[in-house]
Amino acid sequence: MKMRRDLLFNRELSWLKFNTRVLNQCSKNIPLLEKLRFVVIYCTNLDEFYMIRVAGLKQLFAAGVVPANEISPLEQLNAIREYLHHEKETLENYYFSIMKELENAKVYLKNYNELTRNQRGKAKEYFFSTIVPVIVPIAVDSTHPFPPLNNLSFSLVLKLSSDTDKHHKFAMIRIPRVLPRFYEADTGLFVPIESIVKEHIEEIFPGYKLEQSAAFRVTRNADIVIEEEEADDFMMLLEQGLKLRRKGAYVRIQIEQGASDELKNFLSSHLKVFNKDIYEYRTPLALSSMLQIVNNKELSHLCHISYIPKILPPFDENMSIFDVIEKQDVLCYQPYESFDPVASFIKDASKDPRTISIRMTLYRVEKNSQIIRALMDAANDGKQVTVMVELKARFDEENNLYWAKELENAGAHVVYGIAGFKVHAKIAQVIRQMDDGSLKFYAHLGTGNYNGNTAKVYTDVSFFTSNFDIANTDITAFFTILTGYCKNKQLRVLSMSPFQIKEKVLRMIKTESLAGKNGEIIMKMNSLVDDDIIKALYEASNKGVNIKLIVRGICCLIPKMKGHSENIRVISIVGKYLEHARIFYFKHATPQYYISSADMMPRNLERRLEIMTPILNESLHAKLAEILRLQLSDNQLAYELDENGIYKRVENNENPIDSQAILESYISGIYKSFKKGRDKEKANQLAQKFFREN
Repeated sequence: MKMRRDLLFNRELSWLKFNTRVLNQCSKNIPLLEKLRFVVIYCTNLDEFYMIRVAGLKQLFAAGVVPANEISPLEQLNAIREYLHHEKETLENYYFSIMKELENAKVYLKNYNELTRNQRGKAKEYFFSTIVPVIVPIAVDSTHPFPPLNNLSFSLVLKLSSDTDKHHKFAMIRIPRVLPRFYEADTGLFVPIESIVKEHIEEIFPGYKLEQSAAFRVTRNADIVIEEEEADDFMMLLEQGLKLRRKGAYVRIQIEQGASDELKNFLSSHLKVFNKDIYEYRTPLALSSMLQIVNNKELSHLCHISYIPKILPPFDENMSIFDVIEKQDVLCYQPYESFDPVASFIKDASKDPRTISIRMTLYRVEKNSQIIRALMDAANDGKQVTVMVELKARFDEENNLYWAKELENAGAHVVYGIAGFKVHAKIAQVIRQMDDGSLKFYAHLGTGNYNGNTAKVYTDVSFFTSNFDIANTDITAFFTILTGYCKNKQLRVLSMSPFQIKEKVLRMIKTESLAGKNGEIIMKMNSLVDDDIIKALYEASNKGVNIKLIVRGICCLIPKMKGHSENIRVISIVGKYLEHARIFYFKHATPQYYISSADMMPRNLERRLEIMTPILNESLHAKLAEILRLQLSDNQLAYELDENGIYKRVENNENPIDSQAILESYISGIYKSFKKGRDKEKANQLAQKFFREN
């Protein structure tokens, strides 16, 4: 039974407030291009929100669907529009403030007409040599229909006149993605591509005079709905779905401020976009493309000093990774600790003559993945390689489809998932055969993807073990469920959704409820949406349980609400790294600590295959405890949620605690101590001392 709407924050508005916290990083005392990076992240997030969440609400509204006990789709759409139209001014103010500061640092964004004569000459050469061959001029009239526009495509809409025609003509110029968003006229001088194109409109349409122009950008419904049939057909179905994504309904127009009503009406009449979904900007459009400036190597002095992730004991380049894991469980925290041991786990297995089998799940991987190359090498070498490639990973479908085919061509057994479910679990298993013929099992379980790029900016927990009940019994059973037929979908030590995680979490919350004021729960996650979990937390709070929640993004639970959640505190950490790890602590559970690939959302708990891993080795508990303690003490990156839905910055500059900076410093200190004396035992002792005493 769904909870009353007055006991929950709205999911969509909660997400928008998270994105506001991302944008508000621009007000902090951080390097200039880091501020601009947060603008990029904010805009990229908003693109996806419109492509999926707003598009979904529009479909519900069109279908006349009004879910019980929830705000209607129309009410949500109106609230979203009001929120975003208001926040657009905040975005613009941050942008112009950043650009003014960048000018003081000799970094400029100028339109074509602001360039010197010499710079205009070079820009003109660039226009004819590079832009003209790839842009697409399009007439729009009775014989030239309005063209289909790709999702997030960037174009110019034009009104033209000529001496020979009585009537004005409308036209468009599509600016393809192969062109950079900005032309770099000189070191630190960037020119928006559309300002160069606008200057030469009359050369693109000879004989016509430009009357009006405006840059605009469209957003389309990008949610793929696939009716899953036979597994053999799934790749074909996905490819068809990706083509259909390009034809999704238009859901938003972004247009430069000052565009005439005539041009806006022309676009909205053809694109069928509601006026309230047309956003006018004083800034350049497609701000997510400013990553081109943020990542410019010549401007690296305006970014954070790069932190290099460290490899700490017990991992050592002089010792086999399998010997280390066989001796003890190991827990790493990326990106403070390096992702290299995760990649080495697969790479070393692929080269090891003892390896007979590698199994793993892949959800999102980088385009040039060392891990996939290693899996292909292992398959080519005759090792048994089984890979679950989740083809339904949103916006990674094409990349995953490519790698699935490459793995198959190398001889790997590739599984594409289970009908009706996404496989979001992060698991790898290596089986090695010893000289006496016995088999040894090794496992990696994580909260994040097997992606070396995101591992540098996402905080995630990696856990390595050779525990027989996990590495052999449970993980073997998990892959049997994925690849074959299995009536029993219960794991013994690990918990798997949609069959076990939710029930396990609810039981542990209930146990803390029975302990009353002696109970304690700490949960770190990305999102908290599930009604049943929230209801159980409310009940535990009413029993006096001390509940602390670290929820980066969506939080539908209302804290500090009289009679429901007076003992619940909710904070969100937003900083240099994206907080992505899921860590759970229950004081009276055995064991007390868990990591998981799952958030507390219906999709994770009921419609995905996820894994929750108990950390059985108590020597590793202190590390997880310190991560949680540091974040709960943070007064530089933390925002606390109140009962009115407002996130207030937790700030204490007299005794500043920046959890991310402290972890960088601490890990670096342990690493230096280890490298200086090559004393692994001393480094371990330093780590234990830090985690137990700080």
